[in-house]
Amino acid sequence: MASGSDRNPIIIGGLPSQVPDFDPEETQEWLDSLDAAIDERGRERARYLMLRLIERAREKRVAVPEMRSTDYVNTIPTKSEPFFPGNEEIERRILNATRWNAAVMVSRAQRPGIGVGGHIATFASSASLYDVGFNHFFRGKDEGDGGDQVFFQGHASPGIYARAFLLDRLSEQHLDAFRQEKSRAPYGLSSYPHPRLMPDFWEFPTVSMGLGPIGAIYQARMNRYMHAREIADTSKSHVWAFLGDGEMDEPESLGQLTIAAREGLDNLTFVVNCNLQRLDGPVRGNGKVIQELESVFRGAGWNVIKLIWDRSWDPLLAQDRDGILVNRMNTTPDGQFQTYATESGAYIRDHFFGDDQRLRAMVDGMTDDQILHLGRGGHDHKKIYAAFKAAVEHKGQPTVILAKTVKGWTLGPNFEGRNATHQMKKLTVADLKGFRDRLHLPISDQQLESGLPPYYHPGRDSEEIQYMHDRRTSLGGYVPTRVVRAKPLSLPDDKAYATVKKGTGQQSIATTMAFVRLLKDLMRDKELGRRFVLIAPDEYRTFGMDSFFPSAKIYNPLGQQYESVDRELLLAYKESPTGQMLHDGISEAGCTASLIAAGSAYATHGEPLIPVYVFYSMFGFQRTGDQFWQMSDQLARGFVLGATAGRTTLTGEGLQHADGHSQLLASTNPGCVAYDPAYAYEIAHIVQDGLRRMYGPDSEDVFYYLTVYNEPIQHPAEPEDVDVEGIVKGVHRISSGTAGSTPAQILASGVAVPWALEAQKILAQEWNVKADVWSATSWNELRREAVEVERHNLLHPEEDQRIPYVTRKLSGAEGPFIAVSDWMRSVPDQIARWVPGTYQSLGADGFGFADTRGAARRFFHIDAQSIVLGVLTELAKEGKVDRSALKQAIDRYQLLDVAAADPGAAGGDA
Repeated sequence: MASGSDRNPIIIGGLPSQVPDFDPEETQEWLDSLDAAIDERGRERARYLMLRLIERAREKRVAVPEMRSTDYVNTIPTKSEPFFPGNEEIERRILNATRWNAAVMVSRAQRPGIGVGGHIATFASSASLYDVGFNHFFRGKDEGDGGDQVFFQGHASPGIYARAFLLDRLSEQHLDAFRQEKSRAPYGLSSYPHPRLMPDFWEFPTVSMGLGPIGAIYQARMNRYMHAREIADTSKSHVWAFLGDGEMDEPESLGQLTIAAREGLDNLTFVVNCNLQRLDGPVRGNGKVIQELESVFRGAGWNVIKLIWDRSWDPLLAQDRDGILVNRMNTTPDGQFQTYATESGAYIRDHFFGDDQRLRAMVDGMTDDQILHLGRGGHDHKKIYAAFKAAVEHKGQPTVILAKTVKGWTLGPNFEGRNATHQMKKLTVADLKGFRDRLHLPISDQQLESGLPPYYHPGRDSEEIQYMHDRRTSLGGYVPTRVVRAKPLSLPDDKAYATVKKGTGQQSIATTMAFVRLLKDLMRDKELGRRFVLIAPDEYRTFGMDSFFPSAKIYNPLGQQYESVDRELLLAYKESPTGQMLHDGISEAGCTASLIAAGSAYATHGEPLIPVYVFYSMFGFQRTGDQFWQMSDQLARGFVLGATAGRTTLTGEGLQHADGHSQLLASTNPGCVAYDPAYAYEIAHIVQDGLRRMYGPDSEDVFYYLTVYNEPIQHPAEPEDVDVEGIVKGVHRISSGTAGSTPAQILASGVAVPWALEAQKILAQEWNVKADVWSATSWNELRREAVEVERHNLLHPEEDQRIPYVTRKLSGAEGPFIAVSDWMRSVPDQIARWVPGTYQSLGADGFGFADTRGAARRFFHIDAQSIVLGVLTELAKEGKVDRSALKQAIDRYQLLDVAAADPGAAGGDA
């Protein structure tokens, strides 16, 4: 890790607008020298001298204004390129075989009766970038550590499979089962990097686009965090992210660049495959995306390496004394460069070199074919090696390599640089023959003309294959590989949960604070405590977690180099290089990326971490739902807390803060186990079960989502006959009706449980209704189990038919059943099919708004009096209550008047 002196200073540029000139004569001498250089040698020479002075100033650590963009040439000059340690001829043959197999695999996947598609052109453009990485840089896991973490560009997956085939990690059966994961099991290959689908191969899911870049940033940061806290030695691990230039338009791709620069993550390298094309056309047809990205990354504090031209341009650039060639490179838009990739050498001579005699003279001695093969730097192994080596050796900053390539490179004129190349999946016989010839592969015309094109393997004992194995052995094993070395954690016994299970007596606290109290007790455990990773988006105080500041402290690799304004307070803001809390600022996307990196550390580095991510529930699944899907794909584990949950509890915040649907969104994620607890003792049992399932001997690849509230209530002590199974499975009875003669059942979750208990009293005292109250801790889990039961029954009609848990649990209760929550009705409606009786739900459907809690609940008709009306309505339908009672209830409780409701408890942000 770079020391503070190696990093950018706080101010990295700026002109001396208010700095006095203490020596005007010396200043004038410098200015006169510049004028003379311009007059005698020209502007280009003066510009060169200025750039060299800036370069020398930086070497001497003199602060000068940052250059946001440099000339459209390679950053590393030819004279500074290091020796290339590989055998370029063997590597070329390896790459040719890989290119062929990747393209043939996708083309064969389009065979009649299959037609599952695939992508050829992305890997074709980036193949050389990967090959240099595989042969010389990517560290494996055989040394017992986490190796390097490589985020592969999703659409390039065929090339990664093709290389694995050459190394005998995959067979022809695997390649022919590309995108046929179930029908060709166990040989099926996932379309993109999906760890959940291929848990021994892929480590990081990188499609959807944009999630790879932000994931890589926070993975590099998590590596530093784990090292600083002495949980794992990650000092040798380097994070590589292979990205597309079109992908950089995703907000997640660029949105968190500054944190990587701020924390000096020189263990991180972005490799942007700048083939100048999106999925449908040019990225910046009228502009220059490499120049644009250079400005963005430089401005964010990154080290930028441009890799634009291959070695064939070196002699021409060496002749360019007056800068005319560089100027043409600078001013030619990307759309035109894309056209040059599809045209002839004569066309390039006429249109790129032809309208300036000085340019034309540079290529007079070159044939049209030589001009045609003036190539791009992203296809040149020596240039790529120089860029990669410079990146891993750079200290104090993350590095981005902007590598210019041609989309569809080597696939032939029907593919290379074409706007439609991303969607093209099948090569014709003519395409295959041309492709074969270009790659110099020993495949006959007859093989290409008779049936499916063959895969190519030079032989297990061939020079090429032995070279590949030797390179991977020297680098510590095969990549990509996902290995789980982590051992189950020693989990605390029931004593750790005892305090929370006692309840709060006469004290009222919100369920958020109940969870925080439990977390404090768990973090006192010597083994488990240090593995908790606390994460919040600038809201620790809102959630009552500022009490962790003095002890756990906030992680900052630079420590706290200032006096905190609240340093005299007991709960002062405290930063530390070994801090346990991650404070990612106002960035839910950044926090979720930290959550994923921490939650998969058990596999990445063999050391389990227990992330606890707390956020405004409205800004979780709704805002970063794609990342939660990524979390499931990456098999990450941990606890996610949707705090300030519910549509009516956050009284003053209004529409965009009022979450009434995140539980429904959570139900769509198969890896998410979601709960809506009402009481502290329920939280204790849910967390205890979560730790067992995620970190115990038979660990599962799930994560837990708990919605907790900011409304203070009195929490009862755990009853002696507590129904632990019911709490964990999703429903348990908390209060049996003791008065009244007409039975009914009320199912409530979360903050709605106190309303249901109040309704129970009113029903008994005023309407002779004996209602039982049930706490539905998880509507989602009840439905999930019931669906699985029905699936089993569907496929096993000859066996005794199973009964869903919710049906069995409620079978002895006499209905009707009324469900109520602070969620939209779709949440409790999930179980309607399996409830053994008449079922009706009440919910907060519609937009939230700012008002008192009582007014909001009366508006949505989910308060205690509305529950009473709901129960009476269902009883009237069954003829157990006279319908006149309904109008009486509406009038008695003024249910049509929002202002008539008791405002309810105020405050309670935590």
